[in-house]
Amino acid sequence: MKQQANQIRAGQVIEHEGRRWTVLKQQIITPGKGGAFIQVEMRDLKSGNKTNERWRTADTVERLLTDEKEFTYSYTDGANLVLLDNETYEQTMVPVELLGDAASFLQDNMPVTVDLVEGEPVAVHLPQTVVLEVVEADPVVRGQTAASSYKPARLANGVKTMVPPFVETGEKIVVRTEDSSYVERAKA
Repeated sequence: MKQQANQIRAGQVIEHEGRRWTVLKQQIITPGKGGAFIQVEMRDLKSGNKTNERWRTADTVERLLTDEKEFTYSYTDGANLVLLDNETYEQTMVPVELLGDAASFLQDNMPVTVDLVEGEPVAVHLPQTVVLEVVEADPVVRGQTAASSYKPARLANGVKTMVPPFVETGEKIVVRTEDSSYVERAKA
């Protein structure tokens, strides 16, 4: 299916120069002079090599249709995730690298969505948010206003994020898996 280059989004699978690529990041760049273009970081599905490519926003690319399938995360075995098929209860191995930095948010029995192209896994998507405990948070500095002052904190999975001053060590918070950002306090 053809689509304009400015419609490319992370997680999509495209065909370029006879090879299949999964899109990791995309950014539209508007230089001061000349037309806008899109910078895309992508990974070759066969070899795992990464590359950057630039297209003008009016260019078209071939997007491959993917099938989504629901799985439940069981455990990590070396460089692979072991997922349980929710329909057949069979175990499936998927490379951890398909998740990238989001792999640190995996939790036992977490539902995940896997994108498949011709039965081959090309991307893994986690739920939008997870609940994690704050294991380390800086103390509040007196005199800071609560409006825009966030402080650094470390979560139980080792990820560092910025939290509001009222969040303390030991509290559970909701975190966005896409960018490790604080959403709200977890409801008890």
